[in-house]
Amino acid sequence: MILRSFLPVLMAGLVIPAFAQTVADTPSRTIKAGKAEVTALAIAPKGDRVLIGTNSGAVLCAIESGKKLHAFAYGEDGATAVYHVGFNENGEFVVLIGPSGKRTVWSAADGHQEKVITPHRWIPDPRQVKAMGLEMSNSAFDRFYQQQEVKVGEMTLRAVKDGKVDFIGPDGKVQRTMSFPENKDQHHRAPLLLWEDQLLVGTDDGRVLFYEVR
Repeated sequence: MILRSFLPVLMAGLVIPAFAQTVADTPSRTIKAGKAEVTALAIAPKGDRVLIGTNSGAVLCAIESGKKLHAFAYGEDGATAVYHVGFNENGEFVVLIGPSGKRTVWSAADGHQEKVITPHRWIPDPRQVKAMGLEMSNSAFDRFYQQQEVKVGEMTLRAVKDGKVDFIGPDGKVQRTMSFPENKDQHHRAPLLLWEDQLLVGTDDGRVLFYEVR
C-alpha cells in the first residue's frame, strides 16, 4: 500500500524510453539465388516466396525451403541487370524492370515470359518507371538501387559502399554497421526490405539474408 502511494512520485522521476526495435546480429535464414549480385527484393502476397532481382535476371525462391522455383532471364537493350521486381496482387505474375526502364512480365507458375504486357494494368507505366529513376541515362555502372533505406523503429537503415548497412539514429549519427566480408564489390549497395518481423539484405554473391527484428 505504501509502495503504491509512492509509485506516481517514483515514476515521475524516471524517463521511460520509447519502444525500440532491434535487428538481430546474425541471420535466421539464408537463401542462395546463385552467384549473381542481388539488386532488388520482393515478397509474394502470401508470404511464401521471395523474388530476387540480380545483375543477371531474377530468381523466384520458396522462403521456407529456399528452393529455387524459377529463373527469369531478363535481357532488354543489351542489359541483364534487374533494378526493380514486384508481384501482382495475387502473386500469379511478376514484373522485372531494368536500367533502361523496359518492363517484362513473367508467369510465377511456369516461369514463362508474357509476350504482351498491356493487359497487366498493375505494372508501373513508363511515367512511373521514370519517376523511380529507371531511365536510359542510368548505365549498368551506376549500380542504381531502389531499396537503399528502410525504417526500423527510430533507426534509419541505409545501404552504403562495400555492401555494408549503416544504422542511423534520430541524431543523424551512425550507431551500428552491418558488415559482410563475403562482399567483394565496393560499389555494391545492398537492397533492403522490411517484411513483417524480418529484415532482408541482399549481398553481391547471390545471398538473401533474413534478420529477425525484435
